[in-house]
Amino acid sequence: MNNFKGAIALVIVMIVVLVGIYTFKSQQKEYNFKIYFFNAGKADCILISNNDKYIMIDTGEEELSSEILQYLKNNNITKLDYLIITHFDKDHVGSASSIIDNIEIDNVLQSNCPKESEYYDNYINSLNAKGITTQTISGDISFTLGDMNIVVNGPETLYDNNESNNSSLIISLNYGNTNYLFTGDAQNDRITDYLSTHNSTYDFIKVPYHGHYQKKLQKLLETTKPNYGVITCSNEEPEDEETISILNDLNIKYYLTRNGSITVLSDGNEIKIKQ
Repeated sequence: MNNFKGAIALVIVMIVVLVGIYTFKSQQKEYNFKIYFFNAGKADCILISNNDKYIMIDTGEEELSSEILQYLKNNNITKLDYLIITHFDKDHVGSASSIIDNIEIDNVLQSNCPKESEYYDNYINSLNAKGITTQTISGDISFTLGDMNIVVNGPETLYDNNESNNSSLIISLNYGNTNYLFTGDAQNDRITDYLSTHNSTYDFIKVPYHGHYQKKLQKLLETTKPNYGVITCSNEEPEDEETISILNDLNIKYYLTRNGSITVLSDGNEIKIKQ
């Protein structure tokens, strides 16, 4: 009898364990999509990944290059499918030369507004040394990579005001049922033109121009209706209070890279953000 009771107890324990394992696994999410924002100060460097496909948007300043390359090495990333340079200010193109020199890159998309600087010259020299042909974006181009659908929009003109920032490429990305918008350093003129032809809504936005307040920012956020936002900023050059006020008024949960690197994860339905 004791043996029989012991056997029943063992079966019950095994059932409890199996139910626990099943419940644990069913609660786990498969996050096959990831956006990583480097803690790059008042600079942009964003790495997007999905099923071993990789897109880098901007490269931060030159001083960030060793950190970027170490991160890629630590994560066994030896190739970028796309390098997208939104515009040619040093806080967006500064490390591009080092990335191109050390990582295989299939495609480079760039802004239509060259800028005289040593960083731009280094970028061009590295491209030439690798024999990489760039694509300068005007209007919309779209492509699919992994399970991601991407549209890159470039201005069709050069602006009289804030020419470099307003030349910023704006990237929209769809993964499953989630949508993301990356706005570079777009300022008022660029935002106005973009919204005149694009009115989609997004779950997530990279807030333009490091969180500096702009008159058209509220219109951008009211149109795109994101739930989450990231501001790339530093303690030396923090986000503007007016920008934070708009985000709070619109109930947009925001994260600041001056508080550390940021990871955005998705299973195609839900978004999880870690900092």
